[in-house]
Amino acid sequence: MPDITDLIRRWWKQMLAVVILSVAVIGTITFLKPRKYLSVSTAVPASSFAADKSKIFNENIQALYSTLGTPDDLDMILGTARLDTVYLSVTDAFNLFDHYKISEKGPASRVKAAVLLQRNTKVMKSEYGELKVKVWDTDKELAPQLANAIMDKLQAIHQNLQSAGNEATLSGLVLRKKALELQSDSSSMDKKAVLQNQIQQYENLIGQYQLMVDSKPPVLITVEKAKPASWPDKPKRLQIMVAAGLLSLLFAFLSALLLERSKTNSKQ
Repeated sequence: MPDITDLIRRWWKQMLAVVILSVAVIGTITFLKPRKYLSVSTAVPASSFAADKSKIFNENIQALYSTLGTPDDLDMILGTARLDTVYLSVTDAFNLFDHYKISEKGPASRVKAAVLLQRNTKVMKSEYGELKVKVWDTDKELAPQLANAIMDKLQAIHQNLQSAGNEATLSGLVLRKKALELQSDSSSMDKKAVLQNQIQQYENLIGQYQLMVDSKPPVLITVEKAKPASWPDKPKRLQIMVAAGLLSLLFAFLSALLLERSKTNSKQ
């Protein structure tokens, strides 16, 4: 194996040329890429028992449950964040097909803009059990709006899912109350009193379930709304150029070593 110092002394010009050329090419590509700003919206899960009628109207049960959910409650929300529905809705709200300068017209532009938004978005669960929506965009004022909109859309979807059971129960209670009222109209005085008592109980339940449907308890509790970034997050130009310089130096050194060995072997 040739002496490293001697190898560098003989090949330093070629090695330096490779490093300079590599850094220049990577630097040019990096500086041509548009700078993107990162905004992050953070939320924690609300307790799933918030949509349970018994927790709201029973003081003894209220004390048993925390207002916050567990990190496991975020798993379903993370699954929803992979759906096109979320990104199509936000795309429509912000006319992102214009922002991304998509040349296609019609439904194709909408879908393509939603795909670009999804590529520039990361929805994740942090190590502390928080839900984080990260959005990168070339417009530092638009990035936080998109992050907050995606978080709000996830909230709305799961609020509606959470309320679906209460809405179905409410509809059943209303139908049953109407049936009892019809039965009461054609009943004797003694039976009517019993039916009126049942109707009153149904009215109380209807009022409670109506409150649950109208209030739509939150699924997520926002800890921090996304804000405009002070400086761009991508591309990390300095880190990329340093990495390119080190890798090209290693490549140049190994190439010089192989060429030196080849020369030595050809002389023998």
